[in-house]
Formats: sequence, C-alpha cells, structure tokens
Amino acid sequence: MRAKVNFSHRIATAADTDAIIAVMKASIAENMKDFLTPEEVTAAQETMGLDTTLIEDGTYFVIETEKDGETVLAGCGGWGKRRTLYGGNHTKGRDDSYADPSTDAARIRAMYTHPDWTRNGIGTLLIELGENAAREAGFKTIELGSTLPGEPLYRARGYEEISRETQIAANGSVNTVILMRKAL
Repeated sequence: MRAKVNFSHRIATAADTDAIIAVMKASIAENMKDFLTPEEVTAAQETMGLDTTLIEDGTYFVIETEKDGETVLAGCGGWGKRRTLYGGNHTKGRDDSYADPSTDAARIRAMYTHPDWTRNGIGTLLIELGENAAREAGFKTIELGSTLPGEPLYRARGYEEISRETQIAANGSVNTVILMRKAL
C-alpha cells in the first residue's frame, strides 16, 4: 500500500522558473513514454514548455512536497485568462490577448507532474485550482489543449473533446492536440 503524500500549493513566481522547467523536462521525458514514440515526444515538445505570461498573470501554481527534509517541486500547472490555448513562449500561433469572461473560455494550461510523484492526485489538484480560480474570475467555460497522455485525466475530470488537431513537427512526426471543454 502506498503511503499518503502531503502536498501544498502556491502561486508560482519568476524565482521558480528553473525548477518549473526541470519538472517540465522530466515529465515530458518520462510520463509520455507509455503513450508516444520517442519521435512523437520530440514532436510534442514543439508545443510544450514554459509560458511566462502564466507566471506574470499569477495564474500558475507549483505543487510542493517534502523529500529527505527538503521542499521539492512535485508538479506545476495553472489556468490562463488569455486566448492562447497551449504552448510555451516558443510556440507559434500564440494569441496573448486577454479573453473576455462573458464570451470566451478560460484555459487550463501547462500541467506537468514530476515522474517521482505521478498517481498522487497532482493533476486533479491542479485542475481544481485552475477551475476554481477561473470561476472566481467570472469565466463560465474552460478549455484546454490536451496531449494524448493527458486525455484520460481530462475525460475523468469532465472535459469533453471538441476537436483534434494534428500537426507535422520538424522531425516529420505527428503531434496531436485535443481541444477539450467543460462548463464551469
């Protein structure tokens, strides 16, 4: 039987950037293996990564726990009040204008769990934090751009598929992004 792990959360700051990037890299490298080929993981990296506007907007969370007497970053993710659906600072096609809560959806964004902490509820916690904050900001719906590995979690949390977009990455592999939506 697995021991219960205690997690805390807080809003990310610019000082967390290096730790966030490390969690993202570890998550992409390990957590996608069961769903994607190595080439598809590389392709997915073209649309994944740190979006610093989430940190600047105060809509990005870090999840922490204690390991060997030290506080470690176990996961990160958040929500967006801008129109960009997914991606990091480097992702093409971004729209960083603010969404209108009366007509637009908020976004669940950039969720990553360190491989040492998977299956401990971090994804669910991040979704709940993002949904609650978006609801408090006046949004009525929330959307996300899911990878194939993320799809089962989002379906379990009530998100419905709207469409699938496939892109051909620079390495020639397919990268699939699933647009999913949920009423708040």
